[in-house]
Amino acid sequence: MTRTSQLNAAAMIAFVTVLCLSWRVPVLAQDNKRPADANRGAVIVAQGAAGGPACAACHAFDGTSDTTGAFPRIDGQAASYLEQQMRDFASSDRMNAIMSPIAKALSADDIADVAEYYANRSTQFLPLASADAAIVKKGQQLAQDGDNAKGILGCNNCHGPNGEGMPPMPYLAGQYAHYIAFTLHMWKGGFRKNSPDLMAPIAKQLDDQEIAAVAAYYQQVRRPAGTAEPSSGQNTRK
Repeated sequence: MTRTSQLNAAAMIAFVTVLCLSWRVPVLAQDNKRPADANRGAVIVAQGAAGGPACAACHAFDGTSDTTGAFPRIDGQAASYLEQQMRDFASSDRMNAIMSPIAKALSADDIADVAEYYANRSTQFLPLASADAAIVKKGQQLAQDGDNAKGILGCNNCHGPNGEGMPPMPYLAGQYAHYIAFTLHMWKGGFRKNSPDLMAPIAKQLDDQEIAAVAAYYQQVRRPAGTAEPSSGQNTRK
C-alpha cells in the first residue's frame, strides 16, 4: 500500500468519524406536537389509516416482519429513526414503491404513533440458519474494527456496541442478513440517497463478500432487552 493510499484511507476514516459523531436526525418543531400515542399506533399498525394498508401486513404486528428479510425488523427500533425514515419516504429523499405512497398518506401524528408503538416492541428472536463461521468472523472484524487499508470505519462506531443501536442511528443486531445486504447494495449502487455522505462512501468500499459477511454477522447478534430509545410518549404499551 502506497503512502498516498494510506493517507487517503486515514482521511476517509476521519471524515466518516466526524460525520457519524455529528449526524443528527432533523426534528420537526415540537411546540405544538402532542405526545406520541402507542395505543393509537397499534390501531394503525393493525388496521391501516388514510386508506393505506396495515403496517402489520409487511412488518407483522410485533415488528418482526418475516424471516426472509424482504422487510426489515423494526421492533425496538428507535422511534426517532423510524419517524425520520417515514419522513424521508414522504419527501422522496428515500424512494420505495411500497413505502413512499404509504408515508405520504399518513399524517405526522400517525407516523409518530406508529413509530412509538414499534419502538416499544420487544420480540423473541426466531432461530435462523447460520452462515459459515469464517464468514461470520470476517463480518465481526469489519463490524468492530473496519478496514484501515480501505478507510472503512467499524460499523459499531456509529451503530453502537455489537450493533445494538445508538439513536438516532439504527440497531443492526438481529436484523435480517438479506435486508442488511440488500440495503448496503442500494447504498453502493446509489439507489438509496437519504444519508449519502455517511453510508454511501462506506458501502462503495465494500465488495460483495464483505457485504455478505457483515450481514451474516449482525443477523446472529442478539440485542439485550431494553436497548431501544427511551419512549417519548406517555401512553405506551409494553
